[in-house]
Parts: sequence; C-alpha cells; structure tokens
Amino acid sequence: MNLKKWSTGLLGSIMLTGGLLAGCGSDDGSSGDQVEVDVFQFKVEFREEFEQLAETYEEENPDVSINITTVGGGEDYGSALRSRFNSGNEPSIFNVGGPQDVEDWSDYLADLSETESANAALPGTLDGVTVNDGVYGLPYNLEGYGFIYNTRIFEEAGIDVDSIQSFDDLEGVVETLDSQKEELGLDAVFAFPGAEAWVTGLHLSNTFLAPEFNHNVTDAYEADGVEFEYGEAFESIVDLQDEYSVQPTVSLDYSQQVEELFSLQRVAIIQQGNWVYPSITGIDEEFANEDIDMMPIPVEGYDEDLLPVGVPMYWAVNENLDEEVVEASKDFLDWLYTSDLGKEAVVNDFNFIPAYEGYDAEDINDPLSQTIYEYSENDQTIGWVFMGYPTGWGEDQLGALIQKYLSEEASWDEIISETQEAWESSRE
Repeated sequence: MNLKKWSTGLLGSIMLTGGLLAGCGSDDGSSGDQVEVDVFQFKVEFREEFEQLAETYEEENPDVSINITTVGGGEDYGSALRSRFNSGNEPSIFNVGGPQDVEDWSDYLADLSETESANAALPGTLDGVTVNDGVYGLPYNLEGYGFIYNTRIFEEAGIDVDSIQSFDDLEGVVETLDSQKEELGLDAVFAFPGAEAWVTGLHLSNTFLAPEFNHNVTDAYEADGVEFEYGEAFESIVDLQDEYSVQPTVSLDYSQQVEELFSLQRVAIIQQGNWVYPSITGIDEEFANEDIDMMPIPVEGYDEDLLPVGVPMYWAVNENLDEEVVEASKDFLDWLYTSDLGKEAVVNDFNFIPAYEGYDAEDINDPLSQTIYEYSENDQTIGWVFMGYPTGWGEDQLGALIQKYLSEEASWDEIISETQEAWESSRE
C-alpha cells in the first residue's frame, strides 16, 4: 500500500482514472475508430509492470489504446484525482477506497456487478463498494502491513522474532538493536516517515481504531464519533518509532524510508506493507528475497499478534464517458484479473495477493505476501476501517496533527480532542 492517499481520508484518499474516445479513423463512428482508455492510478510500486502488461493488451486488442498515469508515492493521489476531474479531462478508470469514496464519487461510478471480475471476487472483498445491488469497484488485491524487519540484522543481534509477543517485548528488542547499531551498521532502528500523513493517519491509526469498529469498514463509516479506546497504545507506538528513528522524522518521506534507508540496510525496521517488495527488489533482489519479513504492530491491551489485511483500493469506471469507453474499460479490467496472461502478471510481476478466485496460492512467492497469507489463513488479521473514515479525516486531520506532535507543536491530548471534534462535525 503504498496505499497511499484515499479521498476518504484514507489512505487518506486515493483513486484512479481512465479514458476518452479518440477517433483514429473516420468521424462517422465506423469500426476504424480506436477507443482510448485513460487509467489514473495511485500505486507506484507496479507502474512499470502495469504499463508493460497494458502494451500486451493493446497487441491483443489493436482497437484499444490504454494510457496510464500514476500519481502516488510522495504525491497526494486524492487531490490529483480531483484536479483531473475539475480540469474536464476525466479518466476512464480511477481508484476509490471504500464506502466514503463511493459516496463522494457516486455521480461518476459505473455499476460493475455484471463483470467477470466482480463475479470472481473473493467473499467480503466487495463489501466496501457495494450499494444495494450495485458493485461500484473491483479490488486491486489483498494487502497487509505491519513492521517489516531485516531478518539478518535480528539474527546478528541475537533476537528471536517469535519472542516478541507484546509492546513491552518490542520495546526491549528496539533498545537492544539501538545499543548495537554501530556494530550492526545501522543509522537507527527505525525509519519513521512522519512526512507521510497516510502512514500515520491512515495505516497506523487503523491498527488502533479497527478494534473499536469491530474491524468493519461499514461500522466506521456509519459511526457518529470516535473514542480512541486504544489511544494510549497508539501514542506509545508513535513515540517508540519517533525516538529510535532516523531524524528528523517529520520530514522523512516514503522514498527515503523504503529506498534509501531500509533497502540499503541502514535501518532494521519500517512500518509498511507488502507493496514495498518490488521497490526493495529493484535495489537489492537478494536482500528482498532472503532477509526481510513482517511482524504485527502490537496493540497493547487488545491483541498484540494481528496483521491488518484488506483491499487497499478499488478500480472504478467512469460511467459518464462514451459507452464504447465504458465497455472497453470493463473489458480491460476483466482481462487483467481473469485471463491467463493477466493472472500470471498479477501474481508474478505485480507481486499481488489475489483478491479473486481461480489463482493458486502456492504461486505467491515474495516473503512479505507469504506472511500475510499465513496470517490470513490462521485468522490472525484485523480489518481496514480507515476507508470508512470521514473524507479527509485520516490525513488532513489526524495525520497532520501527528506531524505537529512530532514537531512538538501539539500534545497527544490535543490530537485526540481535535480529531474527535472533526469526526463528529463531518458526520452531522
């Protein structure tokens, strides 16, 4: 993930795009015309592989042109998507993050319930985008996140990750790593990207708010308020990462965290998800395949051995474009997830955990996705409720205030009270 930015405040807020009908032949609508499908998407980690697969689709379907624009990483996808629509250059395919996004973009969303992909989606994966009998998004994949750690560093420091069963255990491990960081070649234990409001305001907060909403995105979406029942545990994890991180955390971004620090083995632990695997592989393939794994973020006082697993984002189709574009967009998404070539790319090139039937789980080959799959099989997961946050709340309110907290410009009590008020105001 990088699950970045969803307009629901999620992942702050994210969405994608796609298509116009451009005539390449005569103006009379003859079969010589070519349909252009414009995709506006947020996931930077698989951009090159996605573009290559789109070229393959074009070779099989010469009457269709797939144009892909990717906005993510350190950029705000939700804001970029709104700007794109406001410019009048509406995409054909874009991203929505769940119930709040479905409401916010309801005037643009085509019903995808009759697509092959919707019929193949795994149970529960369409819950966040289903309204009455309509399905208004198709899941990207399943993703999970937690603390990704360097297994070699842990072994050299004499740490058994299975011994970490609580926040206190984690704190002790961090102190051990910090005491040995010179011998281990570390700049710090963590790289905590405080500049990324989605990391704190969406993903990290979800870990501590999901229990409050029964791990159900709909419960969060329908809630009039938020209690922060595990607010102290949330604060402890923020403080731990901040204290033992490369500084200053408030200006540390995603690229620095994943590519410059963790992938080059200058830090031992980062809070991220399996979506970072391609980026790490691009820098050090051996390290990515042999020396990384994931462990849960402990929720003190609740359950300290659960991974947050969910659908990071959904593909939506813009129903307001020409019918040929709408149908071509649906066909492309169906091909992506149900054709033999598409399915092979989804697992082997995109390194996705499939959210659809018809895949062989044994084909999942990266260590992070394997861990997520194992936790899912063992029912050791919590839901992704941040897609049900009020629009903009996760990043613009909570994430922004955490940045102030990291800069010592706000107290934790102020974070709680101000974000509670913002949630309640948005629900009125």
